[in-house]
Amino acid sequence: MKLDDIKKLHQKKYRAELGHFLVEGEHLLLELQKAAAHDPRLLHSQLYVTGAYEHWQSPFRTHLISERQMAQIADTKTPQGILAVVPMPDASAPAVPAANERAIYLHEIQDPGNLGTILRTLAWFGGFRCLLSPGSVDPYNPKVVRASMGAIFHTPLELDVELDSLRTRFARIACLDMQGERVQAASFRDFDCYLFGNEARGVPREQLVALHAQPFTIAGCGSIESLNLATTVNMCAYELSR
Repeated sequence: MKLDDIKKLHQKKYRAELGHFLVEGEHLLLELQKAAAHDPRLLHSQLYVTGAYEHWQSPFRTHLISERQMAQIADTKTPQGILAVVPMPDASAPAVPAANERAIYLHEIQDPGNLGTILRTLAWFGGFRCLLSPGSVDPYNPKVVRASMGAIFHTPLELDVELDSLRTRFARIACLDMQGERVQAASFRDFDCYLFGNEARGVPREQLVALHAQPFTIAGCGSIESLNLATTVNMCAYELSR
């Protein structure tokens, strides 16, 4: 891929058009290499390095470029000098959930840091699939990829999943609400899909009713209005994994 095209991968429309996204830095490259050992598609990634990483060992085709060229294509302000162009998954491939896998559905999540942190948590505990609604932040946004710390390679992802489709796909749906049973209750573990809303707007009440979503809450004793979305998902994932 030409360097001018790689630079375009900073933008969502070109990631979709070219079918690739960027991965930067040693840690993320190591996670990519671990994932490539189990996913042959990732072996088509291409590595771009400056002289400092000329002898980096990887299964990918490697290109040596100058520090000036690296600065032009990297998304970070002070690039480490190692970057990969990675093929995006086939969005048309059918989802094949693993046995006993739980789904985490995120409705119109907007913050890249939130999504990256959530993916990192789901990968840590394992046994989760992340479903993103239309209008959500692009999971292949470089900020999401960095915040995930490589978890994007280890957590099954589905994009543009319509909220209404959940009712035909999952028999039991739970949602987080200010009112409801506590997440510490044994019944919290009895659902197939856990629904979390947009950072500011949540999920429209009428759609929750239509889905027959069972409300649960994280009880607090402070005076603030709500928890951060990523914190909420993280606490719920912990409860489900205990």
